[in-house]
Amino acid sequence: MGLFKNYVSQTRKPEGFLGKLMLSGMNSGHARMADWGLSHLPEIDPKNAVDLGCGGGRNAGELLKLFPGAHVTAVDYSELSVEKAKEYNRDMIGAGRCVVQQGDVSNLKLPADSFDLATAFETIYFWPGMEKCFKQVAKVLKPGGIFMICNESDGTDATSLKFEKIIDGMKNHTVQEIESALNAAGFGEVTSDHHPSKPWITVLARKQGRL
Repeated sequence: MGLFKNYVSQTRKPEGFLGKLMLSGMNSGHARMADWGLSHLPEIDPKNAVDLGCGGGRNAGELLKLFPGAHVTAVDYSELSVEKAKEYNRDMIGAGRCVVQQGDVSNLKLPADSFDLATAFETIYFWPGMEKCFKQVAKVLKPGGIFMICNESDGTDATSLKFEKIIDGMKNHTVQEIESALNAAGFGEVTSDHHPSKPWITVLARKQGRL
């Protein structure tokens, strides 16, 4: 159990050799779920987007493809994830369309009212207080900006609840809990979708207010 726990715990903050192994599988392992999540985005044309908890950088890359006129900032708590995401998006970084940086979602060092879109794939499980962190997301979004959350767990599936007991700091959340925290953090127009055959969920919210 020791090695297994050490390995799966890398989902929280990849470090060292096991972290490299985890990151190598993240981009491909979560691709179908992430693409399902992205399919829920409305027809928008963001100029600035931010992917929070970017992991290996694959989803930031998909945002760059999906929105060819957008600049994408990718943020992760793990130094190793930042390195991997930079490698994955090297060409777009070179073209001036992408920036990858280390950061803490509970205290984002990003300019306020700057992003049209924020995404969070498979990451809010580890955020230290949803409402607190969602307020940070609201702070950096422009009024009317969209926040999309995509999770592999709906907060009730047995597999994820098992991992919650193994991985320190992990907390699964139901759609209702996520929606409540979003509303408390200043978001409105909250909608959600549950995959018909998997515990995957996507939640969309819009920052209230006007420019």
